[in-house]
Amino acid sequence: MTQWTSAVGVSQLARQLAAQQPRPAGPGTRKPPAYRALADGIRLLVLEGRVPVASRLPAERELALALSVSRTTVAAAYEALRTEGFLESRRGAGSWTAVPAGNPLPARGLEPLPPESLGSMIDLGCAALPAPEPWLTRSVQGALEELPPYAHTHGDYPAGIPALREMLADRYTQRGIPTMPEQIMVTTGAMGAMDAICHLFAGRGERIAVESPSYANILQLMREAGARLVPVAMEEGLGGWDLPRWKQVLRDAAPRLAYVVADFHNPTGALADEDQRRRLVDAARAAGTVLIVDETMSELHLEDDLEMPRAACAFDPAGSTVITVGSASKAFWAGMRIGWVRAAPDVIRSLVAARAYADLGTPVLEQLAVQWLMRTGNWDEAVAVRRAQARENRDALVGAVRRELPSWEFAVPRGGLTLWVRTGGLSGSRLAEVGERVGVRVPSGPRFGVDGAFEGFVRLPFTVGGAVADEAAARLAAAARLVETGVTTGTEAPRTFVA
Repeated sequence: MTQWTSAVGVSQLARQLAAQQPRPAGPGTRKPPAYRALADGIRLLVLEGRVPVASRLPAERELALALSVSRTTVAAAYEALRTEGFLESRRGAGSWTAVPAGNPLPARGLEPLPPESLGSMIDLGCAALPAPEPWLTRSVQGALEELPPYAHTHGDYPAGIPALREMLADRYTQRGIPTMPEQIMVTTGAMGAMDAICHLFAGRGERIAVESPSYANILQLMREAGARLVPVAMEEGLGGWDLPRWKQVLRDAAPRLAYVVADFHNPTGALADEDQRRRLVDAARAAGTVLIVDETMSELHLEDDLEMPRAACAFDPAGSTVITVGSASKAFWAGMRIGWVRAAPDVIRSLVAARAYADLGTPVLEQLAVQWLMRTGNWDEAVAVRRAQARENRDALVGAVRRELPSWEFAVPRGGLTLWVRTGGLSGSRLAEVGERVGVRVPSGPRFGVDGAFEGFVRLPFTVGGAVADEAAARLAAAARLVETGVTTGTEAPRTFVA
């Protein structure tokens, strides 16, 4: 009986390996043998989760031809991986990926670090801030006061409780985008919204155009739904969307869906201007593509003089092209799992109908808490505090990285929660691997791309400030020195750090 559950195509594996940057040769170090470099490359792909555990690898001869190396090189690399516990084989069944005993399974998204690890590890993997108090407690108390009438019902509201749907519709209307409650569905976070949309619009094999780079967890959600991702490169720095490229992809690939983050893009922090939004909506409409616009970062503008552009759905008054996704997770707290979809009423009806086979509805108490926050003005107060905190963290992190790692390059965004950093020629995957051993957890660039792109990047969120930001940058610098000298194995004990 075989032990593998999926297979990695030879072309896909070759592309992922080719996208990796070679390990820098430190002073006095020798270039590793070809088999060792190949084994390290496959091991990194497994540790990153980009080649799943229990995936059958191509046969030795097949991979050798694709990489233009000898079969002996591939055989030696496979044997090294077997010795290290990253590969298992059986005659007649092939070879498949594994992880050594005692190692955690690699995460394919950006899951939060377990709380018990926080004493020794600085977590820069999750772009989310702690809960704003006293607003969280106030909202739960307010929700409990409004709960009794709902407690006398079955509690299932597939479209969301009417009071929150009406509140969200009113907030869009106040932004100059007339919206009815029938155009709103409340979901379990933005991920719940995206999952529902993908299942409704994109069956297995459907094309979805995505920004390159894009949000790692959404990319993984789409992959697991069976979508074929079509990457569209962003402009350099904070330039935003490359409209000529978008028009070409929409015209030539005819994707069923397109997914974009217009406001403080995750991970680059770019803010699309009004003209870009108008032109992209027009191009999607002409191509017959449904445009999903993620607004989860839209309220996190960090500069007082920044005038926010109109929402993308403002350029689609009929609602035939744009589906907007919002969430309380980034602006308020990730533990408040409330998201929403704004779309044409017929789309909302279809999403609600499909929900009977998914989660049935979103928790009522949390919906009441968000509705209470927005109705009483406490939402705006909490978001203002959140902006100030994110601004302070951003400035502290920027200063620390510039001091500790002057060769790393980045543009400072005017909002959002993330810094997209070019790592001076170092491998982002190796930095992530070594960083965990020196006590800092950071996601590497390839998590945000398709087929191994962005190896020379990492994403740094504005989730720490002050002395913690200084220590995080110092640990990143320590990881960079180890990568530069070719030391990517062994155990570096992280120091316990108390903020």
